[in-house]
Amino acid sequence: MKSIKELFKIGRGPSSSHTMGPEKAAKLFIKEYPTADSFAVTLFGSLAKTGRGHGTDTVLKKTLVLPTDVIFDDETEVAHPNTFDMYAFRDGVKLGKWRVRSVGGGDIKILGKKIAISPEVYPIKHFKDIATYCLFKEIRLSDFVEECEGTEIYDYLRIVWDSMKSTIRAGLNATGILPGGLNISKKAKLLYSQKHIDESPITREHRLVCSYAYATSEQNASGEVVVTAPTCGASGVLPAVLKYVQDKEKLSDEKILKGLAVAGLIGNIVKTNASISGAECGCQAEIGTACSMAAAALAEIYEMDIDQIEYAAEMPFEHHLGLTCDPVCGLVQIPCIERNAVAAMRAINALSLANFLTNTRKVSFDIIIQTMYRTGKDMRAIYRETSKGGLAKLYVSND
Repeated sequence: MKSIKELFKIGRGPSSSHTMGPEKAAKLFIKEYPTADSFAVTLFGSLAKTGRGHGTDTVLKKTLVLPTDVIFDDETEVAHPNTFDMYAFRDGVKLGKWRVRSVGGGDIKILGKKIAISPEVYPIKHFKDIATYCLFKEIRLSDFVEECEGTEIYDYLRIVWDSMKSTIRAGLNATGILPGGLNISKKAKLLYSQKHIDESPITREHRLVCSYAYATSEQNASGEVVVTAPTCGASGVLPAVLKYVQDKEKLSDEKILKGLAVAGLIGNIVKTNASISGAECGCQAEIGTACSMAAAALAEIYEMDIDQIEYAAEMPFEHHLGLTCDPVCGLVQIPCIERNAVAAMRAINALSLANFLTNTRKVSFDIIIQTMYRTGKDMRAIYRETSKGGLAKLYVSND
């Protein structure tokens, strides 16, 4: 498996597949054809169907700088739903072409071309094998991450955590309407400030966790800086639960970084053995993974054993199976923002159940990943980030 640095990326939203991936490809394309005086890009599949709402054309034109024609081709069938062709021209003559796949989390593959490949740093990639190794060596999952990545991984995770907190702070202070035309008001600040004199502890927990998730998700929807965890669209879950538990338990950043390390490991296992792309496997691949990452992080922070951490990660994923990706108008807003808040609360609930019921569990984390991937492949394309089915098809604005 690759470094968890490849999972936690800091960049602008609203979509790691639709904005960060194409931006990365465009930067490489410019270097490949420095004498070009114009470009053209043809978007296929999910990129064509939701690219306008996700701002794919905007980020491509900004990155390529020179005159760029972006074509949305939602008719041509392609092997991967996030495929696009890039063309470079000089005086009207084609210099070259790339076919690119944006495979999730901001990563890309350029067909027929080798790009710099980051090294494999984890010798094993399935949770069962990792757990066996850790039990044999009597180390925690966070120790395994440090053993594979080196102590310097915590320097990177500190940058990640600082960025997550900065995004939450900015989101809690933001007001106004989200861009895109749905006329949705930003709600994080309202949630955070709506305190009641007789507010119960559980109500306060729900309000705060949701306000943090909304803060990050609204920043993402506004094209501001977020951390992919594992994607932009699911970036609100993990920071919300970590921010809440740090404040509640008065935990040091070092403790939070241990949780982040385990969250990254869980996300990496999913990314390596299945997919974190909503266009490939539906929202179960994004928000399901995010929820599992958050639950596992909490379990590590509370020093639960490996079986409990596995159960905490498996349980919420099991109950996200089949979750569709049907963003209204191709925007990462409805149902995406609320979905981050609900998943954050579910991660906390999963932690409690794992604490009580681990010895009764029957389903492994590895099996649930396989199940998610097969479910995603079986899912009709209209429910995999195309905005052609489900809520995106039936929603009618009341504004």
